[in-house]
Amino acid sequence: MPLRFGLIVFPGVQQLDLTGPYEVFASAPDTDVRLVWKEKEPVMSSTGLSLMPTASFADCPALDVLCVPGGGGVDALLRDETVLEFVRRQAANARFVTSVCTGSLVLGAAGLLKGKRATTHWNAHDFLDRLGATPVRERVVEDGNLITAGGVTSGIDFGLTVIGRLLGQDEAEMIQLALEYAPAPPFAAGTPEEASSACLASVRKRLAGSRAEREAIFAQWR
Repeated sequence: MPLRFGLIVFPGVQQLDLTGPYEVFASAPDTDVRLVWKEKEPVMSSTGLSLMPTASFADCPALDVLCVPGGGGVDALLRDETVLEFVRRQAANARFVTSVCTGSLVLGAAGLLKGKRATTHWNAHDFLDRLGATPVRERVVEDGNLITAGGVTSGIDFGLTVIGRLLGQDEAEMIQLALEYAPAPPFAAGTPEEASSACLASVRKRLAGSRAEREAIFAQWR
């Protein structure tokens, strides 16, 4: 039986959070990788890319790996009991429960981060402790069968980590080579610590809208 991966796709998802690990998972042999949502109707990513779910919550089989990506649309999921119940149900028997970027906040809202080490996008890191997690500033964080990744591009590192756990380092290395994943960014601005103060301030301003909405949600958090 193939390994079953399910990535939740939702309105406002950050497409690279989703498509980075999807590409890694789908590149491994004997895998069944599904995009899962409430129904099988197209959804729009945060940057306007249309994505088609391939499984609904109702017909999704038990998953070996459950993955929740992030994006601006995460805020709505934090209060969506239909989504949270699906996450809890699949997480109960999955070999790995995982997230990329702010998808970890959804795992937390479902009660799956309590007492666990976890990470998320740098602009949401301070929310983790409110969900009972121990925040860790690393690109990929493992705690038992929980694997969380930092922001956006870390989803590729995360995907390779998961494949390494399931199929071994040799398989993960072959996928890395096939994808020519050898990052060499042209600028040293990929983290708040590396970026200039002006760059950091501008990005914080750009992300202020979704940040304010998230703060309002957590201000009412029980």
